[in-house]
Amino acid sequence: MTGIPTRRIAVYPGSFDPFHNGHLDIVQRCLPIFDEVVVAVLFNEEKRPLFSVDERVAMVRHLLAESFPGAPCRVESFSGLLVDFMARLGARTVVRGLRAVSDFEFEFQMALMNRRLNPNVETVFMMPKEDFSYLSSRLVKEVYGLGGDLTGLVPPSVLALLAERLHPEGHPENRPGHNA
Repeated sequence: MTGIPTRRIAVYPGSFDPFHNGHLDIVQRCLPIFDEVVVAVLFNEEKRPLFSVDERVAMVRHLLAESFPGAPCRVESFSGLLVDFMARLGARTVVRGLRAVSDFEFEFQMALMNRRLNPNVETVFMMPKEDFSYLSSRLVKEVYGLGGDLTGLVPPSVLALLAERLHPEGHPENRPGHNA
């Protein structure tokens, strides 16, 4: 290692379909630790996302600008190997949220594979606030589709996007968790 200081750029990758308050919590935890946080939205059509990659990038950009104005964070999309994307950015740290022990095995495998592909890449695991420790994008979509109340779990703008996309029966303003 040389004496030249380098920027500590963290990459927080995911499909973020949709972005929820657990994701925002992880970004908030990263901001005091890293010089820059890049939220990397994965383009992977095999997952059959509810929102296109462009819609997800726009969603996250809006939420970050609203939640952390002026903060050193940005949003980009990527496909392919995460370590290749990180090399293009000059980033060395992957940030992953761990909700429960059940996440650990998969995340551990991915961290080791990323290290194998690029020994300069390190993975930092962060735990979200307890209120969000069970929250996943899949669960958000499922609960919303069944009419459940997502107040406090997703930002209001995400609720509005879910209402537009999932066309719930009745009017969205009458749904629990929808703030008109």
